[in-house]
Amino acid sequence: MSANEEKKESSTSTTRRNFIKTLGFAGAAFTIVPRHVLGKGFVAPSDTLYIAGIGAGGKGTSDLASFAKSPNVKIAYLCDVDERSTKESVKNFPDAPMYKDYRKMLEENKNSIDAVSVSTPDHMHAVQAMAAMELGKHVYVQKPLTHDIAEARQLTEAARKYKVVTQMGNQGASGDGVRKMKEYYDAGLIGEVHTVQCWTNRAIWPMALATPTRKDNIPKELDWDLWLGTAEKRDYNDAYLPFNWRGWSDFGTGALGDMACHIMDPVYRILPILYPDQVECSAVDAFKANFETLDFPKSFPTASKIHLNYPRTDGKGNIKVAWMDGGIMPERPEELGDDEAFGNWDGGVLFIGTKGKLLADCYGANPRLLPLSLNEQVSVKETIARVPEGHYLQWVNACIAGYGNAETSSSFDYAGPFTESILIGNLALKAYFEVDPNAKNQGFWGGTKYHGRKRLHWDAKNMRVTNFDEANQYVKREYRTGW
Repeated sequence: MSANEEKKESSTSTTRRNFIKTLGFAGAAFTIVPRHVLGKGFVAPSDTLYIAGIGAGGKGTSDLASFAKSPNVKIAYLCDVDERSTKESVKNFPDAPMYKDYRKMLEENKNSIDAVSVSTPDHMHAVQAMAAMELGKHVYVQKPLTHDIAEARQLTEAARKYKVVTQMGNQGASGDGVRKMKEYYDAGLIGEVHTVQCWTNRAIWPMALATPTRKDNIPKELDWDLWLGTAEKRDYNDAYLPFNWRGWSDFGTGALGDMACHIMDPVYRILPILYPDQVECSAVDAFKANFETLDFPKSFPTASKIHLNYPRTDGKGNIKVAWMDGGIMPERPEELGDDEAFGNWDGGVLFIGTKGKLLADCYGANPRLLPLSLNEQVSVKETIARVPEGHYLQWVNACIAGYGNAETSSSFDYAGPFTESILIGNLALKAYFEVDPNAKNQGFWGGTKYHGRKRLHWDAKNMRVTNFDEANQYVKREYRTGW
């Protein structure tokens, strides 16, 4: 039994699927014509998977190299707006033509591409993945799946409509760790989980910055307009590239978007939850001084804490989930020794149940019961199939098998709702400094100006905050004209 088959049998997944169906996710069938019937010279997908890479530098470099480990993969086309970052991919795949505009690449080669990998800044994930799926191409999209909550739901719907094989790039979803965690949970070793603590050392890039005013010269290797894509027009500044875009809310999704898809995956995969119904947050005071301007929110805080309330899908109460970033960590459990590792350098997750506690590192790796001495006494039978080929080749093999013939660990049916659930935290964070237009005291220290500093109530079906309408602007941003 595969991991996804096992999950289908759980009440959690059954509830999740039923909920998704009520939102109208099921779409019309889209038939993909086998390429061997398209003309002489084309190789059937059953023989070779022709992949186009949107984002050939940065993370795209290792993504494409990972796909290419399969003898059945041909990296056929490369696309990147910045030539400075693509040297390794060009060296690895010298026969692959290079494009700067993904739209041109897809249009010109739509009959010779089977699948598309998207490894670009977060604000471009949705439009690029959607363009590929509309052509009937399988897609692999780096985490987080999207920049906005509404985009995640749109991609979930599209994957079903166009019947394509999908995978989000949270590699731990295919790891042994999260499967072992579920086996511990299913065996009842920690009882019913009521509280989860998640944390990361991120950000490891600058955040809580004022919007740049200096205009730098655009590097000749970079197409700045294409890089901006859906984001509003602005002057080039080296504060954004090549990596620090993660800290700017127009492009990235901050520490939460970067790491929660890795660290919270065990939470969402194992526990009987779907969407939170309440969210609240706090941010470091340093965030205030830079953002008493009309530019807020352009940069994320250096540290924050987000509280999510998840109704259990089995109707047995709620599960409280807390997220911490910027070096903030939960209190060390009493069962853990002073010198025993509390997660790892990147972060960790702690399940607190009625019978015990379960700790894991980032990616759900190295799961262990607390106190650690219990792990020498407990042996749990392996009931969930592992993914020996790994996250990347699992998707490759599923694409070759064809839609409906194999499963992936983080298909959009799973990754879409999961991403929505994560991005609700960013909605609360952005609304944290949102001015209440009805506040009587609009002074900076008045206490009522920033009305987002409250518990927000979330209507998941309609994707709306019901008790502070100003927060709803962050459900879906407006794209720049032409995108």
